[in-house]
Amino acid sequence: MNDKNVFNEKLKVFYISKEEINSPLISEILKVSKQLKEKNILTKNSDAIFSIGFGKRMIINGKVKDIFNIKTEELLEVVDYDAIRNNLLLIGSTIPKIETSLHWMIHHARDDVNFIAQINKAGIVNKIKKKNITEVTDKYPIGSLNNIKEVLKTLRTYKKIIIKNYGLLIVGRNTADIEKQIQDIFGV
Repeated sequence: MNDKNVFNEKLKVFYISKEEINSPLISEILKVSKQLKEKNILTKNSDAIFSIGFGKRMIINGKVKDIFNIKTEELLEVVDYDAIRNNLLLIGSTIPKIETSLHWMIHHARDDVNFIAQINKAGIVNKIKKKNITEVTDKYPIGSLNNIKEVLKTLRTYKKIIIKNYGLLIVGRNTADIEKQIQDIFGV
């Protein structure tokens, strides 16, 4: 991962509550994380972001110590995001990742997307068996408004994209859709 690809302006975070998230949807995030480990797609050094949309909100992992054992205290419920001011309104106590803004905008722009899996790992592109996945340029920092616009534009046509020099982003209606795409992409 290249430092120039990280959005320089920090997210302005406002916590409504620091209480732990309690939702039946949490198990879906944990399920996909474990499957990626079992298929050797995620390794100890991997960085991944999983989000699930529900209503006008989203559950997403923040900074995690062990991607294979995401704890409920490492999850956030995003109540709102203001792209112009870069403000996040959250429930939870962990620190959000810069990709949170990207996930929020995808969930709100696409009615057919309820689950997003993003794998940020050096060499992830080399593991991909299906080579015809569209690539999004890295000329805009991750999480910037221009990056979000470019990803959304590409997602109009595709459900999986490579963010050049950063990682793989997969969108789907549910975890079964994500699992099917992982099978297609990695052949496992």
